[in-house]
Formats: sequence, structure tokens, C-alpha cells
Amino acid sequence: MSESKGEPPKKRFPLTLDSITGKAGRNRAATSAHTYSTQTATQNASRHLPRAISAVPASSSNSPSASTSLPGSASAPVMASRTMNSPLVSESVRKSMVKRIEQQGVKDKVVLAAMESVPRHFFLEPGLASQAYIDASLPIGYHQTISQPYIVARMIEVLRANSRGPLNRVLEIGTGCGYQAAVLAQVAQEVYSIERIKPLHELARTNLRPLRIANLRLHYGDGMLGFPQVAPFDGIILAAAGMQVPQDLLDQMSVGGSLVAPIGNRNQVLQLIRRTAENEWMSENLEHCHFVPLKSGTLG
Repeated sequence: MSESKGEPPKKRFPLTLDSITGKAGRNRAATSAHTYSTQTATQNASRHLPRAISAVPASSSNSPSASTSLPGSASAPVMASRTMNSPLVSESVRKSMVKRIEQQGVKDKVVLAAMESVPRHFFLEPGLASQAYIDASLPIGYHQTISQPYIVARMIEVLRANSRGPLNRVLEIGTGCGYQAAVLAQVAQEVYSIERIKPLHELARTNLRPLRIANLRLHYGDGMLGFPQVAPFDGIILAAAGMQVPQDLLDQMSVGGSLVAPIGNRNQVLQLIRRTAENEWMSENLEHCHFVPLKSGTLG
């Protein structure tokens, strides 16, 4: 839920689920005969992506503390086919977006392939579909936004580059409309995403259900508390900015894992935190950015 800005000096110092089911998705017939699938990803990068499966998880309670376990076979996502007929949301437009992201400095081919594979216009109201692939954050309601494509790719690239091993389990704080969670699910084995605003949690479920991403779980709850029931996490991404990262989230990082978060109020900076030992974290400032504020509690 963001926009990227410039680059500040770097510094270093030591230092949770609801399944993607629900009511049928919104009727998008007005924008629905172009076939979409993950095969649009470049051949050189797609061979690095997780193997696709087709299982869809069962539904669970919608209470803030509800959670479900992943199916035993769930190890990677699959994006179901869906048709579109608008030239404004065509595959070529999505590829152009990815090319611009690469020109801005994102070089991880796996991340670029994931960005190309996820249809950003699925996560916007039809009236905003023509703007889906511009490099800007866009409103999704409740004073929240879908993040700028560059910053989504940048944060995931940083997460991958600074984890000691593969991203087996990732936590996202701030599901919003579900877009970044869908991209994360293309590069990690298990993704958990928490949203504190109930209508947005429901919106994300509606947006994501047609894509049938089997390794993604949504949770309605307080993101500042993380998701200790399924911790530790190899990677954590915050899609909202606080003055500091909550200690609960730092404690839920695996040793060798990484966390990427915007820090600050008006002058925000994207920060990387790596857990180097049981009681030691290292932090590095990356670049200026702008996100909605991180808040505690839930809104029904």
C-alpha cells in the first residue's frame, strides 16, 4: 500500500487464518476472453517457481483468532484460467509493467516472473482496470491502497535475497485487496496474510478465490501481533508503516530470516531486518517510500 521515492544513506545496527473461500467473486463480466495463466512467465524464470498444484483449501471460521492448517499436499500455487477481453488489461500491458519494474532496478527473474503472472486488474474495481498496470498505488477503499507494482517487486526481491535459504513460510501484514499476497504465493511455499479491516479481508477472499492459490491462507486479525501459531517465518513483509517493527514480529522471525517494512511517519524509509541469532537482529535502510499507517486492533 505504497509508493517508492528516493534512496537515503544506509545504516546497520544490532538490534497468523482463514482459507481463500467464501461467496462467489464479484461479477466482472464487463471486463471478462483473454486467457490468463502462470505460463505467461518467462521461460528462464518460470523454471525456478514452485511447482503448481490444484487443491483448494476448506473454509474456516471468520473469527479474529480462527486458523486452519494447510493441506498436506500444499506446496505451491496454481493460478486458474480466467478470460478477459479488454486491451487495457492484456498480457502485453502486464509485460510492459514488468519491463518498467526491471528498468527501475529489480533484477530477480523469479520475482519478475511472479509479477508478470499475477493479473493486477483482478484486484481493482472495473472502473480502475485501465490504470492497473501503471506504476502507482491505487485506492481500494477504507483509506487503503493497492501498492505500487515496483515496491511490491522490490520488497519481495529484498526478502528473497536476504534469507539464508528458500522462503518456505512467509507472513504478510496488511492483506488489503490481496494482490501482494498473490505475488508472494508465487515465490514462497506457504504464505499467511493478515488483515485487520474485516471488509478488506472479505474483499481479498473474493478477489483471490477464482485464482485458486492453494498455498495462501488469509487471516482476519491484528497484524501487529503476527501469527505465533504458525511461526517462525523465513520472511515477513509489512504493507503498512509504523515508527518501529513490533517486537512480536521480530520474535516470530526464524534465525536467518528477513523482514521488510516501511518505517516512519511522514518521512518513511523501507527497512530490511535480518535475524542473525536468537537474540540479535541487524537492520539496514534501503530507500524512501510511502505507505498507509500501521495500526493495532481490528475493525469489523
